Amino acid sequence: MKKRNLHQLLLIPALYLATGCSTPTVVDGESGTKTEAKASEWPRTVSYEIFVQSFCDSDNDGIGDIKGMTSRLDYLAELGIENIWLMPMSPSPSYHKYDVTDYTGIHPDYGTMEDFKAFVKEAHKRNIKVVIDLVVNHSSNQHPWFLEAAKDEKSPYRDYYVWAHKDDPQTKGEGKTTGDDSHNVQHWHEVPGSDYKYFGYFWGGMPDLNFDNPKVRQEVYKIGRYWLEEVGVDGFRLDAARHIFPDDRPEDNHQFWQEFRAEMQQVKPDVYLVGEVWAEADVVAPYTKGLPALFNFEMSWKILDALKSGNGDSLAIHHDRITNTYRQVTPDFVDATILSNHDQNRIMSEVNGDVNKAKVAAALLFTLPGAPYVYYGEEIGMQGKKPDEQIREPFLWDTKTNDACRTTWLKPEYSTEQKVQPVAQQLQDPNSILNHYKAYIRLRNNSKALTLGELEPVNVNNRAVSAFLRTQDAESVLVLHNLSGSEVSVAIPAGLKEHTQLMHQHNGASLNKGEAMMPPYSSLVLRK
Repeated sequence: MKKRNLHQLLLIPALYLATGCSTPTVVDGESGTKTEAKASEWPRTVSYEIFVQSFCDSDNDGIGDIKGMTSRLDYLAELGIENIWLMPMSPSPSYHKYDVTDYTGIHPDYGTMEDFKAFVKEAHKRNIKVVIDLVVNHSSNQHPWFLEAAKDEKSPYRDYYVWAHKDDPQTKGEGKTTGDDSHNVQHWHEVPGSDYKYFGYFWGGMPDLNFDNPKVRQEVYKIGRYWLEEVGVDGFRLDAARHIFPDDRPEDNHQFWQEFRAEMQQVKPDVYLVGEVWAEADVVAPYTKGLPALFNFEMSWKILDALKSGNGDSLAIHHDRITNTYRQVTPDFVDATILSNHDQNRIMSEVNGDVNKAKVAAALLFTLPGAPYVYYGEEIGMQGKKPDEQIREPFLWDTKTNDACRTTWLKPEYSTEQKVQPVAQQLQDPNSILNHYKAYIRLRNNSKALTLGELEPVNVNNRAVSAFLRTQDAESVLVLHNLSGSEVSVAIPAGLKEHTQLMHQHNGASLNKGEAMMPPYSSLVLRK
């Protein structure tokens, strides 16, 4: 079947006209023509997380692959994406590939290294950076290092992992987790025929590497250098960054990432590192010394709580508190904001399929400070709840009869055509969640205040409304979101009444004589 050229579908000028989105313009001094002002700056751009297995299948084997992903770069560019985070692609015995057997290889299901180098080149042509998942907290128990270490106590790879005699008291402390990001209750695992157990924080298939061993650290630096120098990626998402050393050694974790960053900067001074630390701000903050960007899980939890309660008045206050905690440790950090990711129930399912709530969630993501990450499919309202496979279901590009790109490795339970409208149909609907995402990303990408600006919470004396000011240089933007199912009217505070220029609205929000009229689940963005 001939694949449809989805890029042709993307170029529909009427879509932007229907969004109510106005964009700042600059005038070219020589020609006098107006062009859009570009405000987004790497790495504070909008990113997109892709699970390759589910994204786009180019060879009809049912599994997403690199060539398929390359064929959809124009879609991402049109969406306004300027960075892609790719979940693991290296050889692995698991579908998710977080247990790696070859750190410098590409899984054959996904293609070849040449395919991936071509993808990086094509992404860069479109001003899109590429960040790959680097999973170095642990390897697979099928990795050659571990196979050698497990069968021979005198192997040079033995000390690449963490071992204890089966009678050691520390191996008996089962039935209890040591963190919020693993449901595993067994951290020490047996090797058949051996008197020793190995440590695997997440599960037995993922033995933790021993970072007290300098040789392990050098191996990891060598791996990082390979991807930066030989392949040309722009940085790494660091999986399980909190667990390089045990929880009772947080300072060692912090120090390791500073060392890692310094090593990577030797080969790529502007290398981008974003870390996964599932914790509140006070635990996350010290990691900013080594990892310039960290995912703001705490804010994602606060946004979800606010959507469920209908009370948005404290969201900006929470965000301000979190980022101030980071700033006390590292003044210049990148706040990687999310609604959900590959480890969390999808935002659409968390709001019980309510499109209006999902749209407000997106509006919050793109107007609050931070460098937002979109989990693939969020922009079309994909649904999904754990187990993990069901939050990583195939992306829907078109109706089934026309979709030569759809993967079939997994039968979807949540993101079916009965529940989720595919991209091709949503592009034709000005009110679709996809065009909602496009409008807000475009708004953010063309506003210095929304991209880089400071945050000031604003009190409008209504619990349903999240109100805040974003300012950068001469640009001042007032943002209001109604998170409730009721219409509200709030007075613009006295010192902000000069914010009268409509930048964007959705769901019919309007400004009338100093009053913001806000229907249920609506937003209003005003410039001074």
